[in-house]
Amino acid sequence: MFHHKNFFRLSVVSLSMLLAGCISLDPDYQRPAAPVPKTWPSQGANADAKAVLTDWQHVLADPRLNQVVQRAVVSNRDLQESIADIEAARALYGEERASLFPTVDAELTQTRARSSSGAISSSAEADGAVSSFELDLFGRNRSLARAAKETWLASEATAQNTRITLVSETTTAWITLAADNSNLALAQQTMASAADTLRITQLQLNEGTAAAGDVSSAMSTYQQARATVASDKTQVAQDINALNLLVGDTVPANLLPGTIESLSPQAIAIVPAGVSSDVLLRRPDVIEAEHNLKSENADIGAARANFFPTISLTGSAGVGSSSLSNLFSHGANVWSFAPSITLPLFTGGSNLAQLHYAEAEKKGLIAAYEKAIQTAFEDVANALARRSTLNEQMDAQVQAVAAAQRSYDLARRSYEVGTGDYLTVLTDQRTLWSSQLNLVALQQTDFENRITLWESLGGGLK
Repeated sequence: MFHHKNFFRLSVVSLSMLLAGCISLDPDYQRPAAPVPKTWPSQGANADAKAVLTDWQHVLADPRLNQVVQRAVVSNRDLQESIADIEAARALYGEERASLFPTVDAELTQTRARSSSGAISSSAEADGAVSSFELDLFGRNRSLARAAKETWLASEATAQNTRITLVSETTTAWITLAADNSNLALAQQTMASAADTLRITQLQLNEGTAAAGDVSSAMSTYQQARATVASDKTQVAQDINALNLLVGDTVPANLLPGTIESLSPQAIAIVPAGVSSDVLLRRPDVIEAEHNLKSENADIGAARANFFPTISLTGSAGVGSSSLSNLFSHGANVWSFAPSITLPLFTGGSNLAQLHYAEAEKKGLIAAYEKAIQTAFEDVANALARRSTLNEQMDAQVQAVAAAQRSYDLARRSYEVGTGDYLTVLTDQRTLWSSQLNLVALQQTDFENRITLWESLGGGLK
């Protein structure tokens, strides 16, 4: 037979759970309009541009670079810290959400006693208690739980942004190492050429066909190249150290790049960008800003709820029996219920100040969200602007290097046969070296621009 007291006792708990969150005082959330044009400067939206590469594995075509980035994603300490932050935020959300439900404790005790006549008696008692539980009549606890959830989701977006940034920085470090390998190779070639020219000039001085000043100039060029070789060796070693730090482990030598000229032109794919600027709403930093905004929106609901009464419940229920064997069969049912109501009559303006503070914070976060979108738009626009001029500049620099090489070869041959002067040789050699360095820098910029464009679009479309 079902006892009416048991029914009432269960109804108290059920009612408290049903009342939780029946009202929400959160403001209706409306996503702020993106304060940027729909299309990029000088580019229209392309409805056919749907085959956008999605992740770095598809963008980084060089297998060595791909493996290096994979190691970084696994071992980088900054990324591990971001993941730990996600776990901490998730735990805090769980803690806030737990406040929506009562805590029920159960305890079983048994007592034995001897009377003056020597008889032994025993009794057992089972108690169940609901700890102090606040009825969420005006949604305060649910607002706080929603705020905690949005903070957790923001931390996930932060980790995703850290991951994308890590991919970009690791790729850039790998490309920088390749460029500095090229600079070192050029310095070594220039030093070897200067040493050869110095030897020829000294022979000509001994034969009386060269001036002492030519030997001094040749020696100066050789020593400058020698110093540059030493400096470039240091830079290459530091590049490797920087790459190891990003990866979080020592990168094997077989995964390091050679010179930048040795890389395939498609070592890093070009991500198509003929899409609407709405894609920026998928960037992790923009998503993070929006979750922060939603969290503050929920905090406003909690601040509003502070103006209303809070009702806390404390309940207990149990049965007592003289025998453990029939504890629940024939025991006496006991229950108690104690409500506690708190009215926010005099708060010295504290609740109003908290509400105004939350509303002001929301205004600031709206501005931060809009700024995140504008910054994202600028990143993509700048990357596209550089992309549009790189090919022409690269072609011009290749032609400039070829012309400088021809001029230097002619000047050197003329000097060796005695029909030219050393000043022309020296000038043409320095021009060639400078042109080669500029070409290496452009090749580095080309690869870096590709990964920057991928990063600026939020790691590709999904």
